[in-house]
Amino acid sequence: MAKHENCDLFRELNDPLRKERVARVSDKIKALGIEYIYYQYVSITGRVLGKAVPARHWEYNARKGVQTWMGGVTNVSTDMHGTLFGFSANDGETVALPDPETFCQLPWDKRVARVFCTLFYGLEDAKNPGGYFECDTRGNLKRFDREFREKHNGLHLRVGMEPEMLWLKKNPEGSPTPYSGITEPYAYHIGQFESARPIWTQIYEYAHAMGLDMIQGDVEDAPGLLELNFAFDDALKTCDRLTTYRQICNEVARQHGLIACFMAKPMMGVPANGCHHNCSIWTGGSAELQRLVPGELPGMEENFTYTKGGVNEFENKEGGWLPTEIGHHALGGALKHIGALTAIGASTVNSYRRFADVGLWAPIGANWGLQNRSCTIRISAPDRFEFRAVDAMVNQHLFCAALIKALDDGISNKIDPGAPEDRNVVEVMKAGGHVDLIPLNLNEALDALQKDDLVLEAMPGRLYELYDLMKRDDWKRFLKEVTNWDHERYMDYLP
Repeated sequence: MAKHENCDLFRELNDPLRKERVARVSDKIKALGIEYIYYQYVSITGRVLGKAVPARHWEYNARKGVQTWMGGVTNVSTDMHGTLFGFSANDGETVALPDPETFCQLPWDKRVARVFCTLFYGLEDAKNPGGYFECDTRGNLKRFDREFREKHNGLHLRVGMEPEMLWLKKNPEGSPTPYSGITEPYAYHIGQFESARPIWTQIYEYAHAMGLDMIQGDVEDAPGLLELNFAFDDALKTCDRLTTYRQICNEVARQHGLIACFMAKPMMGVPANGCHHNCSIWTGGSAELQRLVPGELPGMEENFTYTKGGVNEFENKEGGWLPTEIGHHALGGALKHIGALTAIGASTVNSYRRFADVGLWAPIGANWGLQNRSCTIRISAPDRFEFRAVDAMVNQHLFCAALIKALDDGISNKIDPGAPEDRNVVEVMKAGGHVDLIPLNLNEALDALQKDDLVLEAMPGRLYELYDLMKRDDWKRFLKEVTNWDHERYMDYLP
């Protein structure tokens, strides 16, 4: 193995912090009585995949990783013709190397823990032995975040997310129906929120046990639509926590016989499941431990630490809502690449139903504004901006990696975003005026992504090829479907 001693895998294994972290996980396994561990990673579409291994193998797996087929990153799925996406059955394995700092007990079965993994090519790979597997979106974010910090003297992205999702119950025949919705108006109504109390209280309990510092929750304008927020943090930690949050919601749904629906637009005429990303750029700060549960922490301390303090380089300390010069250029980068970013933030055919239902809080303007919800990039407070063309189906690791590339472009090249838009884009359009728009269907968005070489840097190796392949296949499948709308619209169209 000497010839591979300088590969990415070995550099990761030889990280001075790793040996101590692996030992701490061993202590946690004993203290918590862990019997099994999920070694999990995130696919191109944001699904969680991996393997379950008895905990007694931890130290071996911490050195060697676990083997997993390359095609896992495409969900081991097929295109409309039944062909595996991008890989064949004879393609090789990747090494899923656990990140020990992410080790955490599952609160719904305390015999089981999970750990996030970074993917590498195997040492036997002919082209890149032991190298980073470029289709690992979470691993890419780790690297791009580190490179951005190094290039800009510690400047880094912090993100807070607004995960919305619809809770559904099954009718006797199996069809879904809203879990609640007996009160009006829906938004912020405590009576309706109370009707969902068994759901959100259990989510809060599980979330705290896994390091998510829950800060607020409410019911939104759709029946059964809850938004439960956790504290913002560095990009990678926030993205990992969103994955954990989804897993928690899925488990709570199983226990209650419900459906945790993350579809962007489950029904027209009511608000959709968005996942706005609230972004700020910082220097400095330090990790602060948040003891969210009593007694011994049910996982590594790193799960329960949040970056606090430092200087928010986006916020203009002289007052007002306009950002600093760095913040201004960061907005310029995000605006320049807004079409490609939309292709990642709004990643499904259904995502664009959200933009078609104008007037229901969804953005369509390819512009930025101060407290202007019709703009895709909104200064929602003087210390941050909100990217609004992101929904609950997003692969947040991939989106934040692309956003970092866009911010780097803006800051490095001092891109001017122009003046903020103060008009309501929807009203301007209704009056026949012109506004620049984001892509309004998946095909248009994928075309914008294809033309954006800078954002494509966030999709190295075969990642862009596979993403485009999977998403174009979705579009083709959509075009091949005959729906109830077709019948209702055209069945008696002539004569």
